[in-house]
Amino acid sequence: MRTRSVLRSTCWPLLAAAPSSVAAFAYSPTSFSRRSTSSLLRPRSAPARATGGLVRRRLPGSAVLSAGGTDNDTGDLPNGLNGVNGSVSAPPPTPQLYKYRWVQLFYLSILALISDWICFSVAATPDAFAASFSGHSAESLIDIFLFTNVFSCFFVTDLVAKFGLGTVIRFASVLMAVGCAFRSGTCLPTEVGFPQLVSYTSVVGGTIMVGAAQPFFQCTPPALSAQWFGSDERATSTAVALNFNQIGIATAFLVGGGMVGESSAGLADYFYLITTISILAAVGTVLQFKDGPPSPPSSSEVEKLLRNEKEPPFFESVKQFFSTKGFALPFAAFICSISITNVVGAFISEVMGRGGVTGQFEIDLAGAGFELAILVGGVVIGGYVDRTKKYKSVTLLCLAVTACALFPLGLNEHYVGKEPVFCVITLLVLGLACGPIQPVNAELAVDVTYPSDETAVESVQQIGGNLVSAVLVPVAGAASRLDWEVFPKITVLDSDIRGDVVLLMALAAATYAFYTGFDSPLLRTAADNAEGGGKVLEGEVVEVEATGAVASSTP
Repeated sequence: MRTRSVLRSTCWPLLAAAPSSVAAFAYSPTSFSRRSTSSLLRPRSAPARATGGLVRRRLPGSAVLSAGGTDNDTGDLPNGLNGVNGSVSAPPPTPQLYKYRWVQLFYLSILALISDWICFSVAATPDAFAASFSGHSAESLIDIFLFTNVFSCFFVTDLVAKFGLGTVIRFASVLMAVGCAFRSGTCLPTEVGFPQLVSYTSVVGGTIMVGAAQPFFQCTPPALSAQWFGSDERATSTAVALNFNQIGIATAFLVGGGMVGESSAGLADYFYLITTISILAAVGTVLQFKDGPPSPPSSSEVEKLLRNEKEPPFFESVKQFFSTKGFALPFAAFICSISITNVVGAFISEVMGRGGVTGQFEIDLAGAGFELAILVGGVVIGGYVDRTKKYKSVTLLCLAVTACALFPLGLNEHYVGKEPVFCVITLLVLGLACGPIQPVNAELAVDVTYPSDETAVESVQQIGGNLVSAVLVPVAGAASRLDWEVFPKITVLDSDIRGDVVLLMALAAATYAFYTGFDSPLLRTAADNAEGGGKVLEGEVVEVEATGAVASSTP
């Protein structure tokens, strides 16, 4: 009871203070005063290449104009900046990297982790949930979450464009914390329903709140990467933020399975734990998540800033994307990857059972390993793509390995029998190969549609991926009951293969064939990698001509 009262005392002030707190930290979408930041906002060297202009060494004490027209050292308007009619005579911003980008990435990744933990919190304990809420299933609650997620995705782009990335992330973190509080009863004056649990209506209401908040963490990683990270870091940072939700799914299985058991009391304690962590994350986000760095991190972002283009409404952006050469291919690859990982994750118990892994704890560990492999693969392969920009060849290789890794997961060799170790290794290989396809092609879609809105690009991909997954999960469930025997007359090769794996392999093969036709120009990479091959040295200023081309040379 003491824990419950503490949570209530924490939650109510958070609810009351949320609007003012968010407003108080609503910095400009492109900049904030250097005076209000820590040493983490000191500029570092950043990749920057382009086509024309001059480079001069920055003199000690000289000013660098930030994206919002302020001095990065003082936060004041520099000499030469005329506020009338927006005319600027000072040099445009220098591409710079700031250590604070890792704080930004940390919060967005943690919020993504918690949101998917909440989504799948009851997936590992369906029997306890059904016993606590008679007539309702864990699957139905997850469906409510996912459909709310898809609906919310349509609004993310326009809200970010209107209020700024930092403002909407802070608000969404508070909304998620409030939703968790409703699920656990922390924000309710009395407890109702089952002992130590709230009513099912309250759980559904809280789930809808979290489902509405999650797209703000899922659809914004490419935007965060573009605003804070250099051109040779973007795929890696997007992979971390985009795939960290997989760790949330793994946490749901590991923590939920061991903590809840079969009791309603365990389920109540589990919900309170999630609420506590969500409130702590919301407080940290409101206090520390910023809108943007003082200076853009790359030449492509400098060019976008100089163009000062207004992003169109979301549905207009969608039309532009699908009329852009090359967008459909990374879109298809993203959908393929997210669909395969979702289906395998949804049927992990059955998949592991075919290979001889039957203990619940072992299944939970294998599932957690699969989700972790997705994250690790995204970071490693994303880092390689950052350095090489080989989007096409990497994606094709990952699709080929994905198809090959799927085959053993649906195969039962009669002569050899079940092979638990081989089954787990194959599952991990699948995660390492299939997971990176999502962040790599999220970045590729942004690259070919540059200078488009990164949030709009990812919103479209998330909507497509979640809708296809919602359709594919029940279809794969029905296909898993189909069983075809191969080589029945050859004793050594006699095997049978399940229909769900055949379906997923066909999806991977079709995507591979479609993706081979990719030959679109990488517009954002061209903006970053025009003349020169060096990096902007710390303390240098890149002067930009009226055309928006950025130069890179040695002074």
